[in-house]
Amino acid sequence: MQKAVDADGDIVTCTVPGTGLTVALRGGDPMTVLVHVIRRFHYEVDALGKNGEPDTLAGWTAPLAVRDSRRPESNQASGTAVVIRPGSYPAGVRDGFTAGRQLIIRDIVADTEGVVRWGGDDRRPYEGLFYLDVPPEDARLARVAAKIRAWAETPGAGAGALPDVAEPTRRNRAARYH
Repeated sequence: MQKAVDADGDIVTCTVPGTGLTVALRGGDPMTVLVHVIRRFHYEVDALGKNGEPDTLAGWTAPLAVRDSRRPESNQASGTAVVIRPGSYPAGVRDGFTAGRQLIIRDIVADTEGVVRWGGDDRRPYEGLFYLDVPPEDARLARVAAKIRAWAETPGAGAGALPDVAEPTRRNRAARYH
């Protein structure tokens, strides 16, 4: 955990391509994967930052602000979690997304091969929360980040390329991470 953003540490502010938004996250592979999640959410679930929408993303949080270190949102203190629209999808509340949007969210998580977990699937739901479900040094994180970086170099791949999330093989893949 770090106590400041952009202070020669691992937590840095980055721009989320295609959104005009910024968020503070742990640099490197965690940032690559979480920015991919944000971008797919923006393109496929609901456009973020419309008409100057305030408080669209909450990334890193100061460790002293963490109320309960046992909850998944505490990952924000290490820069390995992001909350999309924190005021719209409060912790403890379900059904903020239609079934169709949940299908897309599950496909986004499947893109990460289980490296990212959606807070909507937790016992105490937090539907705006997406967090790393592996340690930062986990080989799966590096592999998924490399895959996402390769998509950025491939036209028609990655965030912005709209997949058919209802296609059976994609649904089966997504079901593994629910």
